[in-house]
Amino acid sequence: MEEWRRILADSVVKPQDLADRLGVDPKEIDTIVGEYPMRITPTVMRMIKEKGDAIWKQVVPDPAEIEDLDAEDDPLEEDLMSPVPHLVHRYPDRVLLMVTNQCPIYCRFCTRKRLVGKPGFLKKGELDRAIAYLREHTEVRDVILSGGDPLLLPDHLLERILKALRRIPHLELIRIGSRVPGTLPQRITPKLCEIIKRYHPIYMNLHFNHPDELTSEVKAACGMLADAGVPLGAQTVLLKGVNDDPEVMKRLMHQLLLARVKPYYLYQIRALQGHTSGMAVPHFVIDAPGGGGKIPILPPDYLVHLDEDVAVVKNYEHKTFTYPQPPNENGRPGSRELPMVGACSEPSRRACPELGRGASPTMAACGNGSLDEL
Repeated sequence: MEEWRRILADSVVKPQDLADRLGVDPKEIDTIVGEYPMRITPTVMRMIKEKGDAIWKQVVPDPAEIEDLDAEDDPLEEDLMSPVPHLVHRYPDRVLLMVTNQCPIYCRFCTRKRLVGKPGFLKKGELDRAIAYLREHTEVRDVILSGGDPLLLPDHLLERILKALRRIPHLELIRIGSRVPGTLPQRITPKLCEIIKRYHPIYMNLHFNHPDELTSEVKAACGMLADAGVPLGAQTVLLKGVNDDPEVMKRLMHQLLLARVKPYYLYQIRALQGHTSGMAVPHFVIDAPGGGGKIPILPPDYLVHLDEDVAVVKNYEHKTFTYPQPPNENGRPGSRELPMVGACSEPSRRACPELGRGASPTMAACGNGSLDEL
């Protein structure tokens, strides 16, 4: 067995194991993971320093997940934009191909919780249908591999997919969305890097939410990918009690640059512009409810209106979407300080259609917690 597979197999997946290590109530956890699986790799377990810290909040099941009865199972309407199984065609020139439901960890805020955690990879027949669709649609120039996490595929299956995509003449770019380098860095092997180098140009968009995630071994894994010629970007979800603080967010952006990872998407925050270099400032976006896609918060072309109650945004199709602002702790609309367009708090849970069913409303972001970095 490869080392990374052995390490993945040592992940915490059972409530009693989590109780033994972190002192949680196993019965409470069991109720949650029966519907929404749990996996915490040894790397991430070592990052947890105390109950309720920034890493804990991202991976330890929360009872609020099963109380979220009114939210949508598919808040981004990916299923409605899927012409063939496992492929989402939302934007004219690019598609999302979900190649597995498995992740190295299961983020409690994920908006794709209806899918992740189920066994299996993209089957050959399913891949053939997706490839046939892409061959017919010559307007598509960019494919994003997501899931689940594509880097959990065995080397030979990942190469099969890359080879099939590279045989499509009009396909220019392949992107991979992954949380593996930050949670299972042992997966980034010389063999994997050699495979990726054969199919350039390949880009990767990684997912980091807190500076403590950028350990020395994580930075080394990112460095291996960068040395293999892979441009690395990072998306970050604004999470209550995790990174909803300008100094924490700035430290995260600086640590990303040290790991040779360019901040790419941020769901959502301000107070970075002017306080650090432009290299460390990601695109500030909202993933609009109802399948509107990612919309940059830039007046006047995209940000139509912004007040203490709502943000009204317009996407590339000139369709308008309303995005609710969370109230402050006193129940009144939020102030104009950080975060203005920010994380959902408990009172605003039902008002926020972006929050996927099963996402913890006490800390989940009103943004895409999945790895769809279209």
